[in-house]
Amino acid sequence: MLYRKVNAAAVDIGFSVLLDHPYNFRGTIIMKAFSLFSNFMTKYMSALVLLIAIIALLQPWTFKWAAQYVTYLLGIVMFGMGMTLRWEDFSLVFKRPRDVFIGSLAHFTIMPALAWGLAKAFGLPPELAVGVILVGTCPSGTSSNVMTFLARGDVALSVAIGIATTVLAPFITPLLTWYLVGAWVSISLGAMFLSIFQVVVVPIALGIVVNRLFGGFVQNAVKVLPLISVLAIMLIVGAVVAVSAQKIIQTGLLIIGIVIIHNLCGYTLGYCAARIAGFDFAKQKAVMFEVGMQNSGLATSLALMHFSAAAAIPGAIFSVWHNISGSLLANRLASKAEDEVKTDISKARKNTINA
Repeated sequence: MLYRKVNAAAVDIGFSVLLDHPYNFRGTIIMKAFSLFSNFMTKYMSALVLLIAIIALLQPWTFKWAAQYVTYLLGIVMFGMGMTLRWEDFSLVFKRPRDVFIGSLAHFTIMPALAWGLAKAFGLPPELAVGVILVGTCPSGTSSNVMTFLARGDVALSVAIGIATTVLAPFITPLLTWYLVGAWVSISLGAMFLSIFQVVVVPIALGIVVNRLFGGFVQNAVKVLPLISVLAIMLIVGAVVAVSAQKIIQTGLLIIGIVIIHNLCGYTLGYCAARIAGFDFAKQKAVMFEVGMQNSGLATSLALMHFSAAAAIPGAIFSVWHNISGSLLANRLASKAEDEVKTDISKARKNTINA
């Protein structure tokens, strides 16, 4: 009797396929619920990460347990990123070599230089100076593509620069970090190279292979990937804040101020570099986000693996802040783009009437 009622409901809705598969209806509901929850978590990611950071600061025990899993959590985020990529996406790098080269060069010069300058200017202690510089030397942030899309920027260029900086990271990040933090601490180039290769390159490559071999499964899983990534990032931030709560309370305002300056100057100088290069406004927005937003999760992981919990503080704070600033900036640019379109339409109508 129940089966007939379900079938009748399925016919009324129009899903005739459910007649032969009564469990599909339940599966569809579950997938829609996951999708809605995933969209909610992604939309309010900045606020949720900030909330987690506050909880971890006030009650460190709630997230201390996650500290030992930070590297694995970052690997999960990178694996999810790889599952959204195809081998064809890498061709973007070679289709627009000049644009990608300028964007990547701006990224690996502006942010490291700003980090070093801020660490020197504010006289940071070694562990915090290392953390700030690590943020500056890491590749582009995983959310920069989304911000470029929201801002109506050149998404293809954003993806290409993100791929280029990520591929180059195992070589450039250790070298830049070694060169810039030499005044504070000594590091092992080989060990850091191996860490980045294991945490970034291998998971992304595996994700691409899975996408290639199991494309149908991946298309369904993609709806859940943002949720998994957001949860992983929340745990990473919570873990770092929890194990460094006392240090954050002592130096929190200073580090927050430095992170904000670093990020906003990155946006500004990235935009200026793209404008000097003669890029159009869509490309300028892409470069701006690719320069200003960092893979702070990687910076956090490297700090915990090679330095100290205190060195991971700038990366954790950057994770919270750059999502907030990126969202605000992207929405502002999107509104500006919409206003420009409305103005163009209005002018076109006036010209038509006058004609």
